[in-house]
Amino acid sequence: MQTVLNSFSIAFRAIFANKTRSMLTMLGIIIGVGSVILLTSIGNGIQSYVTGQFNSLGANNINILPGGLFGEGGGFGGGIPTSKLRLRDAQTVAKLRDHILTVTPAFEGSAKVTYAQHTQSTTIVGTGPSYVDAANTKVQEGRFFTQEEYNTNEHVAVIGPEIATKIFGSIDPVGKKTTIGSQSFKVVGVTEAKGGGGIGPSFDTRVMIPIQIALELFSSDQLTTIIVQAKSQDDIQPAIDDIKKALSVRLKPDDFSVLNEKDILGSITQILGVLTLGLGGIAAISLVVGGIGILNIMLVSVIERTREIGLRKALGATPNIIMMQFLIEAATLSLFGGIIGTVVAYLLTLAINTKFPAVVTPGSVMLAFGVSAAIGIIFGVVPARQASKLSPIEALRYE
Repeated sequence: MQTVLNSFSIAFRAIFANKTRSMLTMLGIIIGVGSVILLTSIGNGIQSYVTGQFNSLGANNINILPGGLFGEGGGFGGGIPTSKLRLRDAQTVAKLRDHILTVTPAFEGSAKVTYAQHTQSTTIVGTGPSYVDAANTKVQEGRFFTQEEYNTNEHVAVIGPEIATKIFGSIDPVGKKTTIGSQSFKVVGVTEAKGGGGIGPSFDTRVMIPIQIALELFSSDQLTTIIVQAKSQDDIQPAIDDIKKALSVRLKPDDFSVLNEKDILGSITQILGVLTLGLGGIAAISLVVGGIGILNIMLVSVIERTREIGLRKALGATPNIIMMQFLIEAATLSLFGGIIGTVVAYLLTLAINTKFPAVVTPGSVMLAFGVSAAIGIIFGVVPARQASKLSPIEALRYE
């Protein structure tokens, strides 16, 4: 035990005797550990954000999306598909009442919203009255537009709380007229805050209007999605089968995809998991570079301390003790770099977390520490073995 403590003491003295060189040696490890933790934190944060967004939606939702799931030009397969979904497809699905509760067509586009001198670009969602349930959205002030307003294509709008603050400030927006694109709309409600928005448009910045008005506003006849609410969990698969059969009369199999929330979330989570591992792997390359730096400096240290090694051996130090001393020195350099890198990554995560989702997990910190310690030991083996094999007589003769 005393031998180990002495080895630690000698290692610490050697490190602090050359502070500048030690700091430069640790720099590679600091960058490597910091990069691994930061990038995996961003990946984990995105996964957490996406999961939260999907969990905030209806539990029994089914999404009809444009394009095939893995077919050419659609779904998750390749590129953004040209939507062949139309309002009549939503009306076709609405006739399937055995397993379906509501059918909500939706169209999304971007437009400027103006009130007085305040203008803001935001996401416009053309939809129906059932959107409030399909998207699990609550109205905090006023109300959602009614079925009658929807049927008669009234120019009414329900806005998110963030856009309400940016456009109206402290003024109550309910009942006020606002301009969306080039058309005037009456604000009838403000939704409850849902948060999010680190990636993609936030629910809190959206403006909901009747879908027919939205399609006219954007000169389009394409739907972004059709949200279907099944009556229960047990009705989801029968509803999917009915939807596919009904839509296949007009559309080809590659023209649309029918997925429930769990399918979509599972696919996205899998993709993000691979992406997170990939980012961590790329960042880990800098750890290897840091390890090579430790190897080089430790080899230089062995040469510089040849006489010291010879003297210690002459006084009774065994090759194992000499080897342990240099391994401890290499591992300590690497661990110090790991600690500093972790602190830097944590501070950077706090800084970016206000604008972008990032979550530091204990697992990523422990992994970074473990890898940094392992790199110190692995890259310290060669110089440690070289030091342990020095002949005391030859070492004492070294000038």
